[in-house]
Amino acid sequence: MDIIISLLSQEFETNNSGGLFDFNATLPLMALQFLGLTVILNLLYYKPVSNILDDRQEYVRNSLTSASASLVKADELTKTYELELAESRKGAQRIIKNAQEEAQLIVSKKIKDAQIDAEKLLIDAYNELNIQKEEALKSLEIQIDILSDQIQKKLLDS
Repeated sequence: MDIIISLLSQEFETNNSGGLFDFNATLPLMALQFLGLTVILNLLYYKPVSNILDDRQEYVRNSLTSASASLVKADELTKTYELELAESRKGAQRIIKNAQEEAQLIVSKKIKDAQIDAEKLLIDAYNELNIQKEEALKSLEIQIDILSDQIQKKLLDS
């Protein structure tokens, strides 16, 4: 058993050197390697990536600014067009109203003219009928006179 303890103690003493935190020349060398790797990664990877991210962020910021400016301009144009459309509608309504009033005046004038023409036609027809009536009466009077003369001759001759 003494032999096992002596072998373990020798092994322990030989393994004790070169552990995780050895304060010999390897620690500063590892620190230099770490700093060198940090500098290399910073130069080769982190700065270009951070520059790309900064450029992208600037692009997004500029895009948002221009988009908001475009949105404000679009809103102003929309309001302007809506006002113009409202004015156009009012103008169109005025034109339609005026056209309807003019059409109404024209229709009522045509109706009055037609009524006057109809009255003239009626008066002319009435006058024509009166003339024909008088002519018919005269012609009947003449025929009555002829018949009465003929009757009188026949009565006197008989």
